[in-house]
Amino acid sequence: MKWAFQRDTEGVNFRNQRVSFVRQLSLYMNSLGIVSYIPRQTASTVTTVPHLLSPDELESLYEVIDSYLPDGNKWRRFSMEYQVIFRLYYCCGLRLAEAAHLKKEHVNLDEGILTIIQSKGNKDRLVFMSEDVTKLCRLYQKRMGAQISETEWFFPGSDPHKPIHKTSLDKKFKQFWNQTPFADLCDKAPTIHALRHTFVVDRMNEWMREGISLNTMMPYLSRYLGHTNVSDTFYYYHQVDRAFQIVRQKDVVSDSVIPEVITYEE
Repeated sequence: MKWAFQRDTEGVNFRNQRVSFVRQLSLYMNSLGIVSYIPRQTASTVTTVPHLLSPDELESLYEVIDSYLPDGNKWRRFSMEYQVIFRLYYCCGLRLAEAAHLKKEHVNLDEGILTIIQSKGNKDRLVFMSEDVTKLCRLYQKRMGAQISETEWFFPGSDPHKPIHKTSLDKKFKQFWNQTPFADLCDKAPTIHALRHTFVVDRMNEWMREGISLNTMMPYLSRYLGHTNVSDTFYYYHQVDRAFQIVRQKDVVSDSVIPEVITYEE
């Protein structure tokens, strides 16, 4: 069990995942008649809340991305790739691998539809893009096709026959974020997943501002994101401070339920 203790360099969730792998191996070995100790499982008690990007932070981030120009003509195409792929994460709420592993055959630029194949939970789904994002992708494909035609990937990596690496995207996102004036102002730096999280919260806030029923729209948003049920989508929302600001603005019940506090003079 000493090996299973949480280390100073890891969080609770990572420790539990690490031990879980060994538990599964031990259970399998025991099923084969090989005596194996099963380490104790400890439930996770820490939930990481991603940093939500404000409109100013988003604007600053994309300004940095749009101004990026790699050294050497061979890598100039990545400036185009980053401009488009990082916008898909926010504008379409895609997961990291979903955008990185897009094939050209799964990008319908006539109708503005992305076909996501075998994503989390082995599920397929259609993701509809807005018209401005579709136009951006059309322009990108035209320019990319002029440079690299023999590739099946919408976002080819250093080797055009392979997709862009997820780890490379993570590193680039961190580099771009650190170049914004907001990098030193937040305790927890955002990740690519934070763009998906921000998309969900911004969309739900917009619906509430416009008086659109969340009960009506949430099943559609949940399906759009590839979630199994609506509760998974609400989970993105319920821990966010910006969410409660909108809820409070729309709350017309609490004033009639909670009495006003009156200060009495002694």
